[in-house]
Amino acid sequence: MSVADGTRHYGILGTPQGFQSSRRRQRPLSASRAFPPPAGFRALSPPLRAPRTAHARPHEAPPLPSGPGPAMSERLAKPSCLIVASAATAGVSAQSFLHCFTLASSAFNLQVATPGGKPIDFVDVNEGNTRWIQDFRMKSYASPAKLESIDGARYHALLIPNCPGAVTDLANSGYLAKILQHFSTESKPICAVGQGVAALCCATNEDKSWVFQGYSLTGPSVYELVRQPNFASLSIIVEDFVKDSGATFSASSPDAVHVVLDRHLVTGQNENSTLPAVQNLLILCNVSRK
Repeated sequence: MSVADGTRHYGILGTPQGFQSSRRRQRPLSASRAFPPPAGFRALSPPLRAPRTAHARPHEAPPLPSGPGPAMSERLAKPSCLIVASAATAGVSAQSFLHCFTLASSAFNLQVATPGGKPIDFVDVNEGNTRWIQDFRMKSYASPAKLESIDGARYHALLIPNCPGAVTDLANSGYLAKILQHFSTESKPICAVGQGVAALCCATNEDKSWVFQGYSLTGPSVYELVRQPNFASLSIIVEDFVKDSGATFSASSPDAVHVVLDRHLVTGQNENSTLPAVQNLLILCNVSRK
């Protein structure tokens, strides 16, 4: 409530409305200004603070040291695959081995093994794979391990490329037979391509039965083998062996892409079937790891 005198309006406390004092508002004195320190007084230094790092923010601990580098961690995360190749003079198909190695290396740590650890004799080398074969021979991992010293329990997958020489040495290898028996018992993925399928013939049980009895598989047909100059001297015809051992054999037209997947076993009919056969091996390994 206010009272009017005709000139000014006064508030409740009697102070004219809109009145401002001519005196400047004084800020409160700090303790140091109000009470000057005595002579000889020394101020304490501010508390020490931990230096900040480039990564740390206030009230945050610095990040822990990172683990192994990307290449090392990736290598540790990959499963291991054993590539078994022939050391016979008939050799290993260069193109099939190239596809097997390059495609499988994206998913596996690879180990190449041959009977006696002998170097691989590549056949059917052409302009398209010569450079790759030359570069491969320069690598440290190009030196095969001895098949006789391989422990199958250390590997998650087994891969046999198209090997014309397989019928000579791998098809009669007792060491490979033990590895195949282990893989069959543990249902580990196995992939054999073309004439490399002949390597599976060595896997017989103590009662002489074949480890892959009752399986469905493919391999080089008689029509494909008969074109080879050494056909008459072949000790094993895969198609006949498979049928005589209680398994089911199928084949497509000569040189056609044909792959058979039965449980943990992948087989390809010929060299042209290498890529889809290895791709099925990768799928099997992904499924088995889940």
